[in-house]
Amino acid sequence: MPNCFKKTIFALASALSFVSFLLIVIAMGMQKWMTGKILCKTGADLVNATDPELVKFIGDIYYGLFRGGKLRQCGLGGRRSKFTIFPHLVKKLNAGLHMMILIFLCMAISFALVSFGFCILNAIKVPYRAIKGPAGIYLWNLLAGGFTALAVASFIAAVKLHRLTERIANFQENIFQFVILEEQYESSIWLCVASATSHVVNLLLIAISGMHLPEFKTKTEEATVTAEDIMY
Repeated sequence: MPNCFKKTIFALASALSFVSFLLIVIAMGMQKWMTGKILCKTGADLVNATDPELVKFIGDIYYGLFRGGKLRQCGLGGRRSKFTIFPHLVKKLNAGLHMMILIFLCMAISFALVSFGFCILNAIKVPYRAIKGPAGIYLWNLLAGGFTALAVASFIAAVKLHRLTERIANFQENIFQFVILEEQYESSIWLCVASATSHVVNLLLIAISGMHLPEFKTKTEEATVTAEDIMY
């Protein structure tokens, strides 16, 4: 049986692993990974709009991993629409990169749950096999945090290198062309960053669990036997 100190460490590590799992699931389900401002360039060029008039041609857009929406303004009032990434829009994007993001997040979820289970096991008893002990927890947390970090990096690459927002904004637009004025990462991506951070904290906790704390022994008083005690 592990001592009280190790039980506390592994219980805290299991809680962080479960929190990491919840953070990724919540992030994947949220609609806003990115928000931005879009300019209807075709409409603005048609009327030769100046700075004060450009407000009538500036809309907004938001999207996540599965769905999103936009407000298009081309001089005749706003028109709001929604879209889904699958099955049609993904063909206009870098489908391979988008699928990699989803696969990385699913792998991170799986390893976070494995880490949770192994932490519970180590809090209850000392495993016989090394892979079930701290070494295994190191591995699962490293994999879960690594896959989460890869998913975040892949999403940023899709936005910056593959013009993800611009491709989504111009989806099914045959007449008007939209350009991106502003982009902003939303809370979903920061939840993934928090998830990866929790696994880094877990690695530190498991390292601390291997430390040997000094044991404090209480001095026992030596019994003194006198002649009167022997008589009785």
